[in-house]
Amino acid sequence: MGIEIGIEWLTLIMFGSLLALLMAGLPLAFVTGGLACVFLFVLGDARALNIVPSRIFPLMTNYQLSAIPLFIFMAAMLERAGIINDMFDVIYKVLGGVKGGLASATIIASTILAAMVGVIGAAVVTMGIIALPAMLKRHYDPKIAMGSIMAGGTLGILIPPSILAIIYAVVAEQSVGELFIGAVIPGLMLSGMYIGYVSIRCYINPVLGPAIPVEERISNAEKVKLVGKMAAPITLVVVVLGIIFTGVATPVEAAGIGTFGAFIVAAIHRKLDWPTVREACTTTLKASAMVIWIMFGATIFVGLYVLEGGQQFVQDALAATGLGPWGILILMQILLVVLGMFLDWVGILLLCVPIFVPIIKALGAAAFGLNNPEDLVLWFGVLYLVNMQMSFLSPPFGYALFYLRGVAPDHIPMTDIFKSALPFLALQVLGLVLCMLFPEIITWLPQLVYG
Repeated sequence: MGIEIGIEWLTLIMFGSLLALLMAGLPLAFVTGGLACVFLFVLGDARALNIVPSRIFPLMTNYQLSAIPLFIFMAAMLERAGIINDMFDVIYKVLGGVKGGLASATIIASTILAAMVGVIGAAVVTMGIIALPAMLKRHYDPKIAMGSIMAGGTLGILIPPSILAIIYAVVAEQSVGELFIGAVIPGLMLSGMYIGYVSIRCYINPVLGPAIPVEERISNAEKVKLVGKMAAPITLVVVVLGIIFTGVATPVEAAGIGTFGAFIVAAIHRKLDWPTVREACTTTLKASAMVIWIMFGATIFVGLYVLEGGQQFVQDALAATGLGPWGILILMQILLVVLGMFLDWVGILLLCVPIFVPIIKALGAAAFGLNNPEDLVLWFGVLYLVNMQMSFLSPPFGYALFYLRGVAPDHIPMTDIFKSALPFLALQVLGLVLCMLFPEIITWLPQLVYG
């Protein structure tokens, strides 16, 4: 028979040991899974170990999750085919004559990129390699240059097809298509806020982001020709998202079409060869394996915690704070941001969402001024996605900061990278507050599409 431990102590021991091992630099997937098996053994008996296959098997057979490797592969193919360089080049030449135009171009390119790539690292690193030198060469303020790359890069979490949205939908038993559509307006709103911020700063003080000199600008006819170059990849994105939004196909089928389309786009750009395909396959294998292993580990960890009464404990603890529904929601958001400083996004999702979503459901839609109870999980899901963007930018451990550190010139100190993220972090907080106060920003489009 297992040992009896009070839930308060168990919470402390489980999450304390999790943090300690992560700080020792061990990979999240094996820490959560390993710890879960140790605690199962200590707390339960031989039968309790059955929780391992019973939690993992539904994930292994989940049809929705097969969209993940497909979207990652589509992104990897487009990246290998040099589409991203071309795209920045086009937008950069079209917008170069505007003050702060290159920073705006970076954000627009990142927004389009987010619609191709469901993963963050790729966007920040690629933009850091292409856009940062271009902006520094033109004497842009390094903070504006770096901030716009990181903020633009994090849009990949929000704008569909986001890998995180797929996992959230599976864990919270929410429709992937609805979540994708709900995230569109908040994603574009944030993108617009970043561009607005950069443009206003550069108009007030043109030294921060000078326009490119007249002799480097191009005629309108050339601009049209350049945009034509981008027709294939942009058509692909429009087709894939269009299929999902109109409900013609499920996200998984759309991902399959997108993957096939990526081959065609690579062929049009004369980049379809064996090394390209092999590298894209390797990237996909590594990224998918990481995501799936973390899901296996974390789902057992949380499963055990809920089984031991953790769900009830968290619910009672939140109720005991005496905060109303809004207070609890804000507390959850703060918790997510704090966790975002230490854990990676898949881990946070699998540790928090299974515990948070039932609590939000218990509070009820009426408590947050939502008319339709079905909108509640969708609304919370998009808030969660906006929140995860913040965790990527928040010092000291935000991933985007370190992705950029890896490709930024050595003479730029880490403190500057931190400082450059702060104004954009403030804009994300503003975006989150707007989405909380006006749920229609999230729910209006899904209602329009799905009625």
